[in-house]
Amino acid sequence: MAGKLYIVPTPVGNLGDMTPRAVEVLKSVDTILAEDTRTSGVLLKHFDISTPMRSHHKFNEHEAVAAVVQQLSGGAVMALISDAGTPGISDPGFLLSRECRRQGIEVETLPGPTAFVPALVNSGLPCDRFVFEGFLPQKKGRATRLEELKSQSLTMVFYESPVRLLKTLQQFAEAFGPDREASVVREISKLHNTTHNGTLGELVEYFTAHEPRGEIVIIVAGCPPVAAVKVDKYAAFKGKQAKV
Repeated sequence: MAGKLYIVPTPVGNLGDMTPRAVEVLKSVDTILAEDTRTSGVLLKHFDISTPMRSHHKFNEHEAVAAVVQQLSGGAVMALISDAGTPGISDPGFLLSRECRRQGIEVETLPGPTAFVPALVNSGLPCDRFVFEGFLPQKKGRATRLEELKSQSLTMVFYESPVRLLKTLQQFAEAFGPDREASVVREISKLHNTTHNGTLGELVEYFTAHEPRGEIVIIVAGCPPVAAVKVDKYAAFKGKQAKV
């Protein structure tokens, strides 16, 4: 009988966001697949979870999937966690989930923390419909993607590191215009959680003077609709009438 894979979200900062069910699942499974066993070790120790762990990260994911699926097919029950947030959202998890589905292995994802959701709601920008871009390509394909997003009408969500934030905001201001509304949210749920709202131009100015730190989510307003231009179908006729 095939086993089961649980995908378990973990706190993005505040350990108080860990759900009782997540703790229960991590204690009950045979093995925990962790993005970084050292980082996850702190979490497991805090919640007195002694389940064996092994690494499952972006550098070994392609090679590790087959072995994990074989164990799951043999009846093992495992949980996948990332360093923070929900696995699969800009973290390893998609490849394993997809292969489990292909092999008929049950996958259950628990609800829980994901950094962009509170950042999006907190931004004050429309959040009824949005696009999640995650991390943009650092080099190849970046300019092309920004060009494609210029006409995106929905609110856009990006992840970025503090060392690249200012350059990214400058590129956004150039691509979308310095007057486009945006929000930079850092350190979600942590002690120094802050939100800075303004235009892209204002945010560039602010982060030029203030060095950013911590994990960052950028929310950018969608492209405003082009104002319709009324065409007077009688304009030509009126011009002729005036000459008579």
